[in-house]
Amino acid sequence: MDLKNLVNMSNKYGSNPNYVLAGGGNTSFKENGILYVKGSGTALATINENGFVLMDREKLNRMMVKTYSLNDDEREAEALCDMMDARVDKINGGRPSVEALLHNLFPQKYVLHLHPPLINGITCAKKGEETVKKLFPKAVWIKITKPGYILAKTCFDIMNKAKKTSGEDVNTVFLQNHGIFVAADTTEEIDSLMESIMKKIEENVSIKPDFSNAEFNKDLVESIAPKIRMLYGENSICTFFTNKELQKNDLFNKISKPFSPDHIVYCKATYLKINKDTDLKEAFKSYKEKFGFNPKIIYLENQGYFAVADNKKNSDISKMLLIDSAKIAIFAQNFGGELPMEQEYVDFIVNWEVESYRAKATNVVKKGRMHGKIIIVTGSAQGFGKGIAEFLAKEGAYTVIADMNEQGAVNMANELNGLYGAGSSIAVKANVTDEDSVKNLISETVLTYGGLDAFVNNAGIARAGSLEEMTKETFELVTSVNYTAYFLCSKYAIKPMKAQYEINPNYTMDIIEVNSKSGLKGSNKNFAYAGSKFGGLGLTQSFALELAPFNIKVNAVCPGNFLDGPLWSDPEKGLFVQYFKAGKVPGAKSVDDVRKHYESLVPLNRGCFPADVAKAIMYIIDQTYETGQALPVTGGQEMLK
Repeated sequence: MDLKNLVNMSNKYGSNPNYVLAGGGNTSFKENGILYVKGSGTALATINENGFVLMDREKLNRMMVKTYSLNDDEREAEALCDMMDARVDKINGGRPSVEALLHNLFPQKYVLHLHPPLINGITCAKKGEETVKKLFPKAVWIKITKPGYILAKTCFDIMNKAKKTSGEDVNTVFLQNHGIFVAADTTEEIDSLMESIMKKIEENVSIKPDFSNAEFNKDLVESIAPKIRMLYGENSICTFFTNKELQKNDLFNKISKPFSPDHIVYCKATYLKINKDTDLKEAFKSYKEKFGFNPKIIYLENQGYFAVADNKKNSDISKMLLIDSAKIAIFAQNFGGELPMEQEYVDFIVNWEVESYRAKATNVVKKGRMHGKIIIVTGSAQGFGKGIAEFLAKEGAYTVIADMNEQGAVNMANELNGLYGAGSSIAVKANVTDEDSVKNLISETVLTYGGLDAFVNNAGIARAGSLEEMTKETFELVTSVNYTAYFLCSKYAIKPMKAQYEINPNYTMDIIEVNSKSGLKGSNKNFAYAGSKFGGLGLTQSFALELAPFNIKVNAVCPGNFLDGPLWSDPEKGLFVQYFKAGKVPGAKSVDDVRKHYESLVPLNRGCFPADVAKAIMYIIDQTYETGQALPVTGGQEMLK
């Protein structure tokens, strides 16, 4: 029951962004000489009973009186070795949280370590110690020191001294530049203690951050993000974010130095500041020459911030930690102003093995042929487009689900995020025949991911009918969706692509039209559709010639009939029904007869599946020497002449 309470407490605080960011913080429970402490690399929000490392408390106690090397690296290596040896299960026991020694110092059963921005507004403030003594006279204040064993030993000495003075066990410890520890014998007492601390601080805070929405120069941001992405590395992610507070130049000065180890791990110790006139290539070169790595946080003067990383998960973590820094800096104004970490401790964290291990734990293993590719698929909330997006996402792509069916797009993106991780997909309501809607689609993609690698022009409609039956309105609708929209989407898709090319001329990108076998051969009583698809191939070849100098390949995939999809099988307006009513299949006495007729026309004796088209799309993206082509995926029904 006690372990279950520990899990519940961990999940409760871990899922609250006011307390925990990026899976940070840790918890523990003691029973029968064993310390159950959160394992490194696990997140409080989702931890279960198997996520805790069991440690021998007596062995941890002996570490507090043991003499270690005076050399930082040697001392931490020795202490880590002893801490790993203190695990009950030395083979499958996992790696304990770096603060396990601190948890063991408290005699109380439960310990909670967090670093909420409201609390760090005090721990990272010039009058932090003075404020804690005034507001929480029974609490212990620990001046900033090197983390790891030295921090644990410092806390050990100060907490013992405090107990001798007061005669009571310490239950609250404020760590300068590193949050708070609270301890109690029940989780209810932990909750009560945290609630009273937060309430007391809130009563003394009058200066608060204004994170309301702010206008920014979208054209400028969208022109810069793809370049940053290429400078950081191919298939990286560059996320832009802003609000009224983040646009202030004086805030950048307040947060330009890290407040805590977490900010260093995820955002690096130094940020890059640019403006609209900055030579980005030179800025990145100078930064890397000085620090040895690329910037993870970039401030665009008066506009907002870019968070850059090898994957979306880490760019989102960097974004959260930067916003956390902003909150801390502003809350700190209530307590004498911000107090970032001293350079000595920054340098220690940068080179500390424990934090290097923690940073590596957030890396995403690369897998799939489309890993890291940013791909828009229009009309992907259902049907062919849905199947294509599912396949590309499975192969590692970041997929943008663009569809007029907004709820369907949201459902689809949520499904993919559940399968492949938060941020792996976004939904954008898009009408491909409306220019402003298409511009917004590209904008949302670039602001979220930083660029665009492939645009799959899949959205389309079919309206069958003879010359006598077809109305001008219906004909123009088909042309608008299947032909004109292809032009609009390509027009705006190439903007981020060209920006990427400007930085990396060897990087290849793709525009792919999902055409049709009807683009290769005329279609009886379906001329509106076939004509629009023939026109699409003309656009494909023409765009290919124009965009080849920018390493943007333009090709078409010409699928056979997706007989199982809603375009064909919808019982009310599917093509089987339309063709039956139009008499397109002579002698057909039912809709089922129409289906059998179309299946019989395919040498491989079946309709086309989304996976067939997705594989063709991946081939087109993979290859680097074909453009302006129309690739049949028809089961042999239509072949290139």
